[in-house]
Amino acid sequence: MTTDLAAFAKEKGVKYFMISFTDLFGGQRAKLVPAEAIADMQEDGAGFAGFATWLDLTPAHPDMLAVPDPSSVIQLPWKPEVAWVAADCVMEGEDVAQAPRNVLRRLIKEAADEGLHVKTGIEAEFFLLSPDGEQISDPFDTAEKPCYDQQAVMRRYDVVREICDYMLELGWGPYQNDHEDANGQFEMNWEFDDALSTADKHSFFKFMTKSVAEKHGYRATFMPKPVEGLTGNGCHAHISVWDAPGKDSRTNVFAGEKGTGQIAELGLSEQGGWFLGGIMKHASALAAITNPTVNSYKRINAPRTMSGATWAPNTVTWTGNNRTHMVRVPGPGRFELRLPDGAVNPYLLQAVIIAAGLSGIRSKADPGPRHDIDMYAEGHTITDAPKLPLNMLDALRFYDKDDGLKAMMGEEFSAAYLKMKQQEWNSFVNHFSRWEKDNTLDI
Repeated sequence: MTTDLAAFAKEKGVKYFMISFTDLFGGQRAKLVPAEAIADMQEDGAGFAGFATWLDLTPAHPDMLAVPDPSSVIQLPWKPEVAWVAADCVMEGEDVAQAPRNVLRRLIKEAADEGLHVKTGIEAEFFLLSPDGEQISDPFDTAEKPCYDQQAVMRRYDVVREICDYMLELGWGPYQNDHEDANGQFEMNWEFDDALSTADKHSFFKFMTKSVAEKHGYRATFMPKPVEGLTGNGCHAHISVWDAPGKDSRTNVFAGEKGTGQIAELGLSEQGGWFLGGIMKHASALAAITNPTVNSYKRINAPRTMSGATWAPNTVTWTGNNRTHMVRVPGPGRFELRLPDGAVNPYLLQAVIIAAGLSGIRSKADPGPRHDIDMYAEGHTITDAPKLPLNMLDALRFYDKDDGLKAMMGEEFSAAYLKMKQQEWNSFVNHFSRWEKDNTLDI
């Protein structure tokens, strides 16, 4: 584990550090710091005006300091003279409670105090578009069912290979890359890890993917639904809980024979069932975090896509190895949450999973009945499960009413998030759209 960034710079030939933090809207903010100044920055942090980013702060607030976490440092494989390092936001000696990485760190500690160490893997889907974002970058990528298309993935081999080479170099354990279900869409997978490490890698992956795409003359986007009629960008999370962090983990506490009924049949322990129960219990409120934009609800409430399926949920249901539900249990000891999309904040995704799961364990929450039907064909027959929110405003209202989840995520964070997201919704509804003119001009 790196502890001295100045020594790291000297050993690796790094000339600059990007001290980076992620704001409430998932924007990555950074200062480029010469290696000669990093010793002081590691001690005191780099100064930011918090109001200038998407945080609920004012111009009158004192400097917000981004204190780098040296264990997260990554030398940019495509520009080795620069290193990226995730930072924790501090103001006047105290953690900024609304800062997403701080929210996650607190919840990780809370879970660890109960002997629980959450590990996750994520599937970050993205599109490669033209630089102006208006067209799919590959004019020949037009198949009705383009998923796993061999020729299409090879036409973008240079981009995919470069990103995968870098993940191999960084020791992330990438294990597969593919063309996804939409034209122009790709997915790259790497090994699961402790929640904070996964969040840092997720943040860096988005930065790296966008940077490599730009280098090749394309634009990478993780926008939930960038192209009408095509499958959107999901960010599925695979979740398990262990008895210890890191490589020292020996026991997956989600696996075992202590579960009962439908939970045990799928290889989940009693605790695993309760954790899943927490996810189900808080699902409608969870969407405010996992699906954080206006555009998010064009993905989870989408009509049939060109390929024939949205691959996104619209109802709070769980199942075995069936991809048409919100939660899938593909095998013993873990489950997949298919709700999040590409716009999700990497730190808040991990935080809200832990918050909902801990809530479920503490209350011994029942996940409810398992459904094994094809939700895209027979979902209308489900009468015992709520629908997911139809839009961002509904999701924010569900979150605001969920006092338990708000408390788990932190009252200061929750108040700031709701305030900023409500302002974003107001901006959206105040926008005059072409749809209004097309549909009401002659009424």
